[in-house]
Amino acid sequence: MKVATSRFLENLRMAFDTLRSNKLRSFLTIIGVVVGVITVMLISSIISGITMAVEEQVKSFGTRSIFIYKMDIGIRFGRPSREERMRPDLTLEDALALRVLPDVETSVPFLNVSSGFFGNRTVVSSKGKQTSNIQLSGTLPEIEKAETEVLLEGRWFTQAEVDNRKDVALIGATVKETFFPFESPIGQTLDINGREFLIVGLLEKKAQLLGGGGGNNDESNTIYMPFHSAQRIKPNADDIFIMAVARPGRLQEARDQVEDLLRVRRQVQFGEKNNFSTATADTIIDQFQSIIASTAIAMVVISSIGLLIGGIGVMNIMLVSVTERTREIGIRKAIGAKQSDILLQFLIEAGTLTGFGGLLGLAIGWLLTLLVALVFPSYVPYWAPPLGFFASVGIGLVFGLFPAWKAARLDPIEALRYE
Repeated sequence: MKVATSRFLENLRMAFDTLRSNKLRSFLTIIGVVVGVITVMLISSIISGITMAVEEQVKSFGTRSIFIYKMDIGIRFGRPSREERMRPDLTLEDALALRVLPDVETSVPFLNVSSGFFGNRTVVSSKGKQTSNIQLSGTLPEIEKAETEVLLEGRWFTQAEVDNRKDVALIGATVKETFFPFESPIGQTLDINGREFLIVGLLEKKAQLLGGGGGNNDESNTIYMPFHSAQRIKPNADDIFIMAVARPGRLQEARDQVEDLLRVRRQVQFGEKNNFSTATADTIIDQFQSIIASTAIAMVVISSIGLLIGGIGVMNIMLVSVTERTREIGIRKAIGAKQSDILLQFLIEAGTLTGFGGLLGLAIGWLLTLLVALVFPSYVPYWAPPLGFFASVGIGLVFGLFPAWKAARLDPIEALRYE
C-alpha cells in the first residue's frame, strides 16, 4: 500500500512539474473548459434565480388559493384561442355562490377596470401628476381574508362602503411613491376618470417578479376599490377574475367543488370541456418548471460545446506532449516504470489541467453571477460548482486517455532511440 501511494505521489509530482514548465501552453489549452464551466455557472444561476422568483411570486397569492378565470390560466405564448375568447364571462354572482361550498373559506372577485371605452387606459391623477399605467381592480372586503395583500397603513374598506357605493381605495406602494412620495397617503384623494376616491389604506410593497419594471409588471402599482364603484368607472366592464381560498388541508377537495359548481352554473354538459379555467400555486409552478426543464437541456448542450472544445484541445496538446517526451518515457521505462505508471502520469496531467480550468471557470462564473444578480434574479444552486468541477476533470480524463494509452505502450528501446 505504501509503495503504491509513493508511486502515485511521484507521478503526481511529475505531472505538476510538466504543467508548470509549460504555463502558457497549459493556459491556452484550458480556455474551452473555462468557457464551458462559466456557461454552466451563469445559465444555472439565472434559471435557478428565475425559478425561485416565480415560485415566491406565485406563492405570495396564497398556497390555499384557487385561481379562476374564463381563459386558460398559466404561462402561455401567443394570443388566447377563439374558443377561449368566446367563453362567457365570470360574474360577481359566481364568486358569491362559491362561498357556500363546504371546503371554500371565501372567494373574492376582481373586476379589471384599467382600460376605459375603446381600449383607452383609465387615467389616475393627483397633485398635478397623472398616469394611465396603473392596474385598477374592483373587489370586495373579503380581499383581506385572501391574504394576498398586507395592509401597511390605514384600514380595509368595509361592506357598508361597498353597498353604499362609496368611492374609497386601497393603494399599492408604487402608487404611493408616484403621487405621495414624502407624505402619508391616508386621507388623500385620487382622481380616477373624473371621480374622486378617498384613500383609506396603503398596502405593503410586494417582491417583484424578474425585478419588476413598472406598469402592470409591478405588483405594487395597483389600486383596489369597492366592486360597484369600479363598475361606475367602467359600466361595461366584464373582465372578472375570481380567487377562492380553500380551508386548510382541503385544497384539492375545494378545487373539485368549485369546478362542479361552476359547470352547473355555466351550463357545461356532461363530458364537455370546462368553459373556464382553474389553477393553484402548485399547478402554475409545475407548468413553469416543465418549461424550465427544456431550457436546462439547452444549457447542457451549450455548456457541453465549450467543454468538448476544451477536451479536444487537451487531447491535442497531450498528443504533442507524448511526442516531445518520447525519450523521457523511454528512460522512465528503462529504469523500471510500468505501463500503468506512464498511463497514470499522463492522466493526472490531463485531469489536473482541466481541473484547474474548471476552478478558474468557477471563480470567473461566480463573479459574473454576482454582477448579473444586480439586475436580474440570480442564485447559484448547490449542485452547480461541484458539477462544473467534476465535469471539467472528467473531460480531461476522457480526452487524455488516448494520449496516455499511447504513451504507456511506447517501446522503451524505440523510445530511447528517438531524437
